[in-house]
Amino acid sequence: MSDTPDSAVRTYIGRHRDAFLRDLMEWLRIPSVSARPEHAADVRRSADWLAAKLRETGFPVAEVWPTDGAPAVFAEWPSGDPDAPTVLVYGHHDVQPADPGDGWHTDPFDPVLVDGRLHARGAADDKGQVFFHTLGVRAHLAATGRTTPAVHLKLLIEGEEESGSPHFRALVEAGADRLAADAVIVSDTGMWSETTPTVCTGMRGLAECEIELYGPDQDIHSGSFGGAVPNPATVAARLVAALHDEDERVTIPGFYDGITPLTEAERELFAELPFDEAAWLKTAASHATLGEAGYSTLERIWARPTAELNGIGGGYQGTGGKTIIPASALLKLTFRLVAGQDPDAIEVAVSRWVARRVPDGIRYSVTFGPSTRPCLTPLDHPALGSVVRAMSRAFDGRKIRFTREGGSGPAADLQDVLAAPVLFLGISVPSDGWHAPDEKVDVDLLLKGVETAAYLWGDLAAPR
Repeated sequence: MSDTPDSAVRTYIGRHRDAFLRDLMEWLRIPSVSARPEHAADVRRSADWLAAKLRETGFPVAEVWPTDGAPAVFAEWPSGDPDAPTVLVYGHHDVQPADPGDGWHTDPFDPVLVDGRLHARGAADDKGQVFFHTLGVRAHLAATGRTTPAVHLKLLIEGEEESGSPHFRALVEAGADRLAADAVIVSDTGMWSETTPTVCTGMRGLAECEIELYGPDQDIHSGSFGGAVPNPATVAARLVAALHDEDERVTIPGFYDGITPLTEAERELFAELPFDEAAWLKTAASHATLGEAGYSTLERIWARPTAELNGIGGGYQGTGGKTIIPASALLKLTFRLVAGQDPDAIEVAVSRWVARRVPDGIRYSVTFGPSTRPCLTPLDHPALGSVVRAMSRAFDGRKIRFTREGGSGPAADLQDVLAAPVLFLGISVPSDGWHAPDEKVDVDLLLKGVETAAYLWGDLAAPR
């Protein structure tokens, strides 16, 4: 355990709660929508605001780092102990687009407190979860009597996460020396629920491609030529039909090579979660579950790779019939990847699979977009133990359970470039409505995030 007295931390947080919320609400009023060019100046203003606030918090270094897109913020507060571990906190200050006409009951960029919940775009994703670290480090110092954190503390808060982080890896590679860390804390994640605090241990990666298929040089008569020349739409349909076997396993040779398998301990921990499949199906707006045989729903979306058809096109789509063999067809595919899979190897495997299945007479191309690597922290990693202990203290000794994230994000770039383990610390819950109208964060949970951060730095620095 760290030597941070719980009561002193909570007293400090209570005294500074209102000022913390006022500052956060000021930041939330900046519409830092990275996806819209007309908000480019607002994204820059958001970065400038955060850098200034971090300097006010006590960080001796707080800089705005330009990219070829939107700016990021880097901050650093060295520990007085030269042998202290170095920890890098990741988050983002850009937000999703939001307009009152989207279904919001309040102005998305005029934050309001209603029944203990703060409503605004970015309240949960991700400004609120970034900002709790400012009060957390101050509470850590006040409760321990330190003048510097127990760890060498760094922050990297990017400005393009909601636009796919197109310049993030280049930013990390260029700044790798200054970003070097023994552990990375990602505060762009959430918990299972208000009553079931959890720590995420991994995110899936992503590879995506478009397959274009070309047959005749133009649409041709299906009566005059049908049955005698290859049809690109038929080839597209056959590719999709061949993508999975009867057990919903991906059939691409080599697809599962190198995967880090689920351990029995992890499967047992997933099974402990209070998962209501019927409620989950309602959230998914679906009517049945379907997936790889031998795995539960949670295992499928957290720890198994997938191949999904995102779009298919080709031939006549209008009203009525048109008796043609179309000139072309198109498939859009994405592959969610798990630990042990390499996006580059998946691209090679997919390309070879397509080449073997496309018949003579069909010209084709396979074009891949940017990929994201998966990341996973072993359950026995010491830094994960620190996150779990800190969160348990904040949640009054409650047992902390474990999840993974089915989606993908830039955290793996940090793990890959910096060769540091990635840990996840977030307090948002599913009902917070990330990317949706009326996004909110529960203030009490937000302060639990503050408290967890206050305990975490001492625990990470404690000898074991």
